[in-house]
Amino acid sequence: MFSARPLDIDQIRAFFPILNQQVYNKPLVYFDNAATVHKPFAVIDTACHFYQEDNANIHRGMHALAARATTALEQTRSAVQKFIHAPEVENIVFTSGTTEGINLIASTYGVMAVGEGDEVVISEMEHHANLIPWQLLCKRKKATLKVIPIDDGGQLDLTHCTFSPRTKIVALTYVSNTLGTINPIKNIIDQAHQEGAIVVVDGAQAVAHMPINVTDLDCDFFVFSAHKVYGLTGLGILYGKRKWLEKMPPYQTGGGMVQQVTLTEVRYHDPPYKFETGTPPLASIISFSEALKFISSVGYAKLAAHEESLLAYTLAGLARIPEVKLVGTASHKVAIIAFNLTNMHHLDVGLFLDAEGIAVRTGHCCTQPLMQRFGIEGVVRLSFAVYNTIEEIDLFLETLQQIIDKGNRSYGKKSM
Repeated sequence: MFSARPLDIDQIRAFFPILNQQVYNKPLVYFDNAATVHKPFAVIDTACHFYQEDNANIHRGMHALAARATTALEQTRSAVQKFIHAPEVENIVFTSGTTEGINLIASTYGVMAVGEGDEVVISEMEHHANLIPWQLLCKRKKATLKVIPIDDGGQLDLTHCTFSPRTKIVALTYVSNTLGTINPIKNIIDQAHQEGAIVVVDGAQAVAHMPINVTDLDCDFFVFSAHKVYGLTGLGILYGKRKWLEKMPPYQTGGGMVQQVTLTEVRYHDPPYKFETGTPPLASIISFSEALKFISSVGYAKLAAHEESLLAYTLAGLARIPEVKLVGTASHKVAIIAFNLTNMHHLDVGLFLDAEGIAVRTGHCCTQPLMQRFGIEGVVRLSFAVYNTIEEIDLFLETLQQIIDKGNRSYGKKSM
C-alpha cells in the first residue's frame, strides 16, 4: 500500500485512475471535491473483488460466500469504529448516506424527544439535508426551529447561540459545505449538554479534512458519507450513543433487523442491526475499509498541510483579481472557497471553466438560506483534495483571468 513520507503528489495521483483523462481535449482539473472525491484503486479493486469472488448477502446464509461477505462487512464496521474513535462497534450504523442518517435521527429520536413548544436549533449555513428534516419535525410536533445566524465572514454568530431547557436537539454542521468554515462544535456541544439537549453533528465535510474523535467531542450523533472520504457512493455512517440507539424505534422495517416475527408481534435486533433492514450496499461497505486505510496511510497532518497550502495559494491568487468577490472569509476553514465575479453570472463562469476541463461547483450548493443571507443566487465553489496541485491552481487562475477578460470585452465592465 501507499506510504507517505514525505507527501509525494505524483505518487498519490497515481492511485486515482479517473485523474488520468482529458475533458474536451484538456487535462481534467477536478475542484469539486466537496460534492464527492475520487476513489483510489484499492477501493475500486476491493469492490470489484467482492462482486467477482464473494458476492452473497450478509447475516443470512450459512454458506462460504455469505460467511466471507459478513466477515468483511463487520471488519469495515470495526474499522469505522476505530477511525472515528467510537466506544463500541455497536455505535456504528450503516445507512445510505448523510441524508438518510439525519432523517433517521429526526424520524426516531426526534419524534420521541420533541414535543409542542420545544426547540430544535440549527444554523444559517446548514445543507438542506440538515435543515429540512428538522423543519418538518418542528411543523409536525408544533415545536420551534431556532436558527443561529452567521456574520458577514461566514462564521456562526455565537452571541445568538443560546439554549434553554426547551432545547431538545441541536443539529449543526461541523464544516460548511459551501464556505468551508469550521465551527467550534466541541464548545457548542458542551453548552447544549448543560441544558440537557442532544447534539447531532453533520460531519460530511469534516471527515475528509480532519481527524474525528466522537468520544472526545461527546456528540450524541455524528453522520457522514463514504463518498466524501474516498469511498463509494450509497453508503453513510451514523454514529450514535448506545443509550439513544437502544431507546429509538426502527426507522424502517423488513428483513435482517428482527429476531423473531409472528403474524401479530415482532422482536427487533439490538443496535446497530435494528436500523439496518434489507440488503445494504455491500460492495460500498466492504471497500470502505480501503478508503480509511488510504486516509490513514497519508495521515491527516500531511493531508491538512497540503490542503492548507492549496487554500492559501488560491486565495492569494484570487486576491490579485479585482473582479473576484469572496463569499465567506472565515480564518478557520478547510480548503473550500466560494466566490462570484462582479461582471459575470456564476453559472456562466462554471460553464466556461468546464470547457477548459476544470470542474467546479456552481449554484446554491444545497444551501439556499445561506445564499439568501448574503443576498445572492449562488456561487462558484472550489474544493480541494489531497491529489490537487499548485499547477492546477495556476491553470485555473490563468483561465479565470481569460474568462474575465473575454467577458469585459463582450459585456463591458458593468456588474451583473
